[in-house]
Amino acid sequence: MTEGIEARYVDVDGVHTYYEASGDGEPVVLLHGGFGGTHLFGALVPAFAEHYRVFVVEQRGRGRTADVDGPISYQVLADDMVGFIEQVIEEPTRLVGFSDGGVVGLLVAIQRPGLLKRLVTVGANFHREGLIGAELWTSASPDDEDWTGPRQRYAEVSPDGPDHFPVVFGKLQRMWREEPTLGEEDVAAIPIPVLVVAGDDDVIRHQHTVALYEALPHGQLAIIPGASHAVFMEKPILLSGILLDFLAEEGSPQTILPVRRNNR
Repeated sequence: MTEGIEARYVDVDGVHTYYEASGDGEPVVLLHGGFGGTHLFGALVPAFAEHYRVFVVEQRGRGRTADVDGPISYQVLADDMVGFIEQVIEEPTRLVGFSDGGVVGLLVAIQRPGLLKRLVTVGANFHREGLIGAELWTSASPDDEDWTGPRQRYAEVSPDGPDHFPVVFGKLQRMWREEPTLGEEDVAAIPIPVLVVAGDDDVIRHQHTVALYEALPHGQLAIIPGASHAVFMEKPILLSGILLDFLAEEGSPQTILPVRRNNR
């Protein structure tokens, strides 16, 4: 483990949740998607920790956080995140959510906006129809070659053991197939600033990403060139600069030639 990073557990609504904390200052939460974990943000944490108290959370059934009985849904994960913020951080925070983590962030911002100061979504969809190549996520077998990396990582760190991978895979697959189902009217109710980020070759349709941005009353948009859904690993320096700039802002951006913001 990197020097200066504290490994901890907290029980949130019956989920023995693993997280890592580092740095000092106001809090920021980094939230993975899919079968991600703390390793996903390895290149960003040192840069963030120079300015913030950084919390990197591993969600139920992923990483070092064990699975529990019952389905996994975006609402369940949002409830987990609300509990984490209330128990561990105990004050409004900034949240950076990647993929599924971004969907979770949108739900928290809609349902409990007082818990968030700012939100970043990276490669996130607000409706299941925004996903390109959905069959990779919704129809694949946990034994497929495309899932070798996540399967191996799961076997290395999961307290449930490698044989439990297909169980969690099935729970996530159901979620990806049926959710999320937010509408633009739901997104439009978010009162806090939100930065929408995607790679220029992301698995989220560009039209969907733009629709998310345009529905937000306080939205900003960044399309990262030469990047896929794995933008955190592909463009960590560029991405961290954009994210840190947004997270440090106060109020709305003051631009020279506003067009869309004139109508918001």
